[in-house]
Amino acid sequence: LAYSGGLDTSIILKWLQEKYDAEVIAYTADIGQKINKKKIVKNAKALGIKRIIIEDLKDLFVKEYVYPMIRGHAMYEGIYLLGTSIARPLIAKRQIAIAKKHDAYAVSHGSTGKGNDQIRFELSYHYFGPKIKIIAPWRIWKLSSRTDLIKYAKKNKIPIPKDKKGAPPFSVDDNLYHTSTEGKVLENPKKTAPEFIFQRTTSPEKAPNKASYVTIGFKNGDPITVNGKKLSPGN
Repeated sequence: LAYSGGLDTSIILKWLQEKYDAEVIAYTADIGQKINKKKIVKNAKALGIKRIIIEDLKDLFVKEYVYPMIRGHAMYEGIYLLGTSIARPLIAKRQIAIAKKHDAYAVSHGSTGKGNDQIRFELSYHYFGPKIKIIAPWRIWKLSSRTDLIKYAKKNKIPIPKDKKGAPPFSVDDNLYHTSTEGKVLENPKKTAPEFIFQRTTSPEKAPNKASYVTIGFKNGDPITVNGKKLSPGN
C-alpha cells in the first residue's frame, strides 16, 4: 500500500487486512513532503503492520521527474504546477519493485474513485507490473463519505487528525515541487483562502520591504547552483 500515514491510508491498512486477510506492506516515498517518519512507523505498527518501508526519493524525484517538467514548461492551464501528477508514476514504480521483491500479489493506493490520481497510479502499475493485481479500496468498499471514514476509524481506534481548532484538517498533498490544498472553505469559490494554508509563500503585506536577489546556475536546462553553491537536485 502507498501509505502516507494519514487517515485515509491508515483506514485502508486496516481494511485490507480485514477484507483479504492479508499481510500488508506499508510503503512511504519521501519526496520532500512534510513527513514524520516516527509517527508513520508508530501508526502502521499500531494497525498490525510488520513491514514498513520508507524510501528517500527526493534526488531521484527532482532529477528524473521534476527537471523534465521544468524544461518542458509543464503547467496545467499555464498556472498549476503538476507536482501531484508527476509524483504518482514514481511512487507506483517503486511499489511494483517492492511487490516483486517481497512476492506480493497485489498493490494498492488511496486515491478516490472519481479523480485522476487513480488513473496515474494504475496505468503505472499496469506498465511496471502487468501481472500484479490492483486493489483500489475507494471503488470497492462501502465507505462512501468522510462521515463513514470517521465512524470506521473510531470503531477501529485509528487516530483521527485534527487542526488547532479541533476540526478535521485540510487535505494537503505536498512534495519538493509543490503543495496542493483542498477541502473545507476552499470548496466555496466565493471565499478567500485563509493565509495560514499557504506553507511556502508569504503575502505581500507580510513580506520584507527590501528585495533579495538569488542567482541560479543552469546546465543543460537543469538548475545546479544557488548563489554559486552547487547543490544536489533534492536540495
